[in-house]
Amino acid sequence: MRSDTFNEFDALTRFLGSRTGSARSPQFMPIDLYKIDNSYVLHADLPGMDPGSIDVKVDRGVLTITAQRTAPSEEGVQWLTSERFSGIYRRQISLGDDVDTERITASYDNGVLSLTIPLHEQAKPRQIEVVQGRDEAARPLVSSTAAPA
Repeated sequence: MRSDTFNEFDALTRFLGSRTGSARSPQFMPIDLYKIDNSYVLHADLPGMDPGSIDVKVDRGVLTITAQRTAPSEEGVQWLTSERFSGIYRRQISLGDDVDTERITASYDNGVLSLTIPLHEQAKPRQIEVVQGRDEAARPLVSSTAAPA
């Protein structure tokens, strides 16, 4: 059975653990995902993250992105409003068979994690040359044991 990369990635993405979330703990990591040329490109919004806390792994066809934003100290603080999420963010995406997991690259710039996820060479579209005239490959095969006419 052939796997279609990212076909149902939203159904397979989950936030770490069974926490229900709150004003201080997010439930999601917004992403954009698109295909361009021979690669998929994923952008994940992770504003305010320490780049050292961002972890990207591939295991058994599942891409996992984990990052952590530490909450400011609560000691002696009287909050007037608290709208910035803190805690652990995690997103898991099932990859298809056509992805070259050995060549995935990642960068983090201006709060956005960008991944380039290339296709395997054999999964890339290729042009088949069409030749004019009869080609040896197109001739019908004749059995060597056929009786002469």
